[in-house]
Amino acid sequence: MPNIKSAAKALRQSKRRQKGNEARKQAVKEAVKDYKKTLAKDAGAAAGKLALIYKAVDKAVKGDVLKKGRAARMKSRLARQLKVLS
Repeated sequence: MPNIKSAAKALRQSKRRQKGNEARKQAVKEAVKDYKKTLAKDAGAAAGKLALIYKAVDKAVKGDVLKKGRAARMKSRLARQLKVLS
């Protein structure tokens, strides 16, 4: 437990930020999972899902949840999967 008032506040802020970061990361994971399911069934419908992934990934980068290079690599790989199947 923090002994100082400012440390207590920092702990509260840290916990709040952690929840937001986890939510952003989970949004990316769920979008990718949904995309892969859709890609297995119908490549045409997966193109729309790819845009949602891009949005979630870009928001995660903006909030410093993902690194820029990792996000670019992820988007590239997913787009390549779509291109191969269509």
